[in-house]
Amino acid sequence: MAEPAAPTQDIHRIARTLIEALPYMRRYSGDTFVVKYGGHAMGEEELARDFARDIVLLKQVGINPVVVHGGGPQIKAMLDRLRIRSEFVDGLRVTDAATVEVVEMVLAGRINKEIVSAIQAAGGKAVGICGKDARLIRARRVTRTRRDPESNLERIVDLGFVGEPEAVDRTVLDVLAGSEIIPVVAPIGSGPEGETYNINADVAAGAIAAAVGARRLLMLTDVAGVLDAEGRLMPWLTVRRARELIAGGVISGGMIPKIETCMRAVEEGVGAATILDGRIPHAVLLEIFTEHGVGTQIHGGTA
Repeated sequence: MAEPAAPTQDIHRIARTLIEALPYMRRYSGDTFVVKYGGHAMGEEELARDFARDIVLLKQVGINPVVVHGGGPQIKAMLDRLRIRSEFVDGLRVTDAATVEVVEMVLAGRINKEIVSAIQAAGGKAVGICGKDARLIRARRVTRTRRDPESNLERIVDLGFVGEPEAVDRTVLDVLAGSEIIPVVAPIGSGPEGETYNINADVAAGAIAAAVGARRLLMLTDVAGVLDAEGRLMPWLTVRRARELIAGGVISGGMIPKIETCMRAVEEGVGAATILDGRIPHAVLLEIFTEHGVGTQIHGGTA
């Protein structure tokens, strides 16, 4: 017995979707897209499957996706299990020798391989690496200062093995871009003496995007994007306008470092960077292959 035909309205909707998406598929074929993956998109099973399908489809239509992932909640859960206490300074986890071992184990081990497995279950081929592999990310130690309330003097806070990218060697990513394999990168870097550094995933993704000359940087978050003073989503921002919104307090809190990462990437040659709501199913496809997208795109233009 033949299966019943889909309702006419569904057929028309599918056709409209394909018509809208096709020009973008042609436009971006051969380009590299760096996708920072984290938040609810990574933590919820169905959203994780949607993300994996999206990444596989990008590869199938000729785009070269590079996935850079976080893992803060998973790291915290493992540290709690091991009864290792954590402290944060300016949103950065103070990482001593014991903590950095756990961070590397969770990021470059468990989480990285889970994402690889999800992509392969969706029909793609993926390989998990970290910034230490093939000298992908050379890192330097991050320092912060705090003002002593009693003396009013600033003192340097030792964050331990917290790093930031000093240089990115794109060689391994170039090799993979010419293949059918999707790289999945854990944000762990190497110091000058071979020491391991824990790097913020947003910052790592921005640095990698700049190094490979990515057409787009997509930052999956747990918010809709940048909101104006009335709480409305702002679909596009220039770098200049983003700075004005930070100075005016419209962009504040944890959104500031994400926007700063996007601005830096655009200034270093990335075509555009988007803050994207990872809670929306297939958010990556909606952002790339539809006219209006679903987040806030930051670009280097003047309008």
